[in-house]
Amino acid sequence: MIPAMPATAAPSRRRSRQGASRRGSSRRTSVTALRFGRLAAMGVVALLILIAGVWGSWGTAQHVMLTKGHEQGTIKVTRCGADACTGPYTPLSAGSTARARVVIEKTVAVRAGQTYTVVVKPDSDEVVRSGPAGVLYSWVPMGGALLLASVVVAGGLGRTRVGWVLAGSGVALLTAVFVTI
Repeated sequence: MIPAMPATAAPSRRRSRQGASRRGSSRRTSVTALRFGRLAAMGVVALLILIAGVWGSWGTAQHVMLTKGHEQGTIKVTRCGADACTGPYTPLSAGSTARARVVIEKTVAVRAGQTYTVVVKPDSDEVVRSGPAGVLYSWVPMGGALLLASVVVAGGLGRTRVGWVLAGSGVALLTAVFVTI
């Protein structure tokens, strides 16, 4: 036979069960809050990376993509230094004036002796490449940002498919730049 329980034991068990359910409920709330905080932080980081990519690209891309009112022409690269190349500018657009010397940033895509189509930056003697190669090259920082953001989105946010889409877009952009230059 099982001994009968004293009358005082039953209420204390109920209280301990209620306390355990309260602790479990607060633990679930803490886990949910931490998860939301992690998702919010990683979302902000991914967004900042993408904004930085657009910001880094737009400095050059605006001149290449929005050419209305800009002087357009060609540069025959005659000399290259450590950071920049120079050469004479031949105008192609109406209102553009010939210049004996303009400066273009030295990159892997610019070589001495070659002629490139360019757009003149307003109020300067600096030029940037135009055409498809110039447009794609101006968006290289965005391609890098897409690759970096893909890691944050896939790993930090747990959105693997979106991460693969971002990574694929970045690789496609950088590959297109490599092929056109």
